[in-house]
Amino acid sequence: MKRNDVPRAALGRRQFLEASAALAAYGLLPGESLAADVPLEFDGSRFQLAAPEPNPKRGGVLRYAITSRPPHFDVHQSGTINSLGAQGCMFDNLIRRDPRDSGKTIIPDLAHSWQIAPDGKTYTFFLRRDVQFHDGAELTAEDVKATYDRIVKPPSGISIPRSTLFTAVSEINARDKYTIEFKLQEPRPANFIMSAFASGWNVIFRKKTLEENGYNLRRVVNIPGTGPFRSVRRVENEVWVMERNDKYWNKGLPYLDGIEFYHALPFSPELGSALLSGRVDYARIMDPVSNRRVRATPGMSGTDFYQSVIQATWVNAKKKPLDDPRVRRAMHLVLDKAVLVEVVKDVAPMMVGGFIYPFSDFATPRAELTRRLGYQADPGAAVKEARALMAAAGQGRGVRGLDFIVRDVATFKLWAQAIQAMLQQTLNIECRLRTVVESVWFDDVRSGNYDLAIGAVVSTLLDPSDYFNAWYKDGGSQNYSNWSDPRLEPLLPQIDREVDSAKRLALIRQAEAIMEENPPLLPVAWEKIMDGWFNYVKGHVPDEYFGIYDVVRMDTMWLDK
Repeated sequence: MKRNDVPRAALGRRQFLEASAALAAYGLLPGESLAADVPLEFDGSRFQLAAPEPNPKRGGVLRYAITSRPPHFDVHQSGTINSLGAQGCMFDNLIRRDPRDSGKTIIPDLAHSWQIAPDGKTYTFFLRRDVQFHDGAELTAEDVKATYDRIVKPPSGISIPRSTLFTAVSEINARDKYTIEFKLQEPRPANFIMSAFASGWNVIFRKKTLEENGYNLRRVVNIPGTGPFRSVRRVENEVWVMERNDKYWNKGLPYLDGIEFYHALPFSPELGSALLSGRVDYARIMDPVSNRRVRATPGMSGTDFYQSVIQATWVNAKKKPLDDPRVRRAMHLVLDKAVLVEVVKDVAPMMVGGFIYPFSDFATPRAELTRRLGYQADPGAAVKEARALMAAAGQGRGVRGLDFIVRDVATFKLWAQAIQAMLQQTLNIECRLRTVVESVWFDDVRSGNYDLAIGAVVSTLLDPSDYFNAWYKDGGSQNYSNWSDPRLEPLLPQIDREVDSAKRLALIRQAEAIMEENPPLLPVAWEKIMDGWFNYVKGHVPDEYFGIYDVVRMDTMWLDK
């Protein structure tokens, strides 16, 4: 964050200079999170968040079009924006991403200050006092401890995709009512750990709420949070109504009186038409055609940005012949990824990529990737190699009757038909498509009730130490293929620990080569999201979003009308 990025409207002159100097000392610049090798002590007790524009207006209800209903209500256990998109405004974090710079900077939240020990093994957070949950209870360090105890080591029957972010945490202590301490078994880069705490997914729940519900909140609609809005009314598949939390600890926020979340299918003309017709003020995850119309309409704006989401086909590695790496690689090779991106271009913008975020610093350069089998413009060589692999695996005559489970979203339904045809035509692999709603899809893939499954999963960070451990590690929380490779397992902790960037990238390339040879899933594409809004919707800076999951609280948004 640059000095002049701290809004003067939020602070007096002296406080403005103090906050600016503190953040400058903190080492936070656009595109960065935290100096990885510097012990830090930060006092943000005087830092106050406000809208990025001067003189924001108060009042009004924001009508917000968002994707289809959540599969359940436990944000921690979820892996889809369909949960956090509407529920994020009900909660707070220990620390957070700043919504005023598209989430690039870490700022105080329920913790106003923190210390990182010189050895990098102890992180201590100092909580604000007099913060209340929506049910009137005071927030204490015991609530934070109960929240993170569950995230770090989920109880039996609880699956939390973000647990992999905190594998180094060995101990969590409530040192007193307002001090929480995290001890690590060994140091990790501070930017990784602080980014994990700042993830929008890692909201703070009340200890009593967790205890009363057996630590499983999947069926609890109105979970008391400390956030700027609280739930008032929810109508399944239609609307979720929120109202302003008048006792919100962050004085002056939120500006809105309430939010109405209207549910629609993502990337659909239905979602886009809700905005174009004026039925809503803001629309998230629009289709390209609607977004172009929005951008061409006076008084409206639109944008697009890549997201931490892989679109893929999981292959159940516990079932024959899919347990054979040669069969999985053959299937990976014959998926014409450029064609698959083209198939959905009028529904959703996508880009070709492999097992690593293609728009990150860790990705194999595009020019190099397009020379690799499975990514080439001419698929002839890839198909020839795939047929040889199938023959070597004893499957040269093909495979019959695979159960292909399809998440009920327009993009996945289009892709499933295209993939079904590609597998049939090139390898004589026959699939039966089974389209299901989101909750059934997640239940079936977790239980292994499928052969192939097309859908999407989200990670928290761009760093491979996050999604490698969640998606590809043996027993990873989102390793839906039940895949493992003994060559990869020892590489993962090395990638996590290595601080030399060149050595770390070399380890990541080794991991990528293993996955190309023995695919844990079949990468289809990487997602780009399109948003649109009326220009009277202020207080948001979506043009450079990456982690939309980190900036869904809407406390700085206001209506200029």
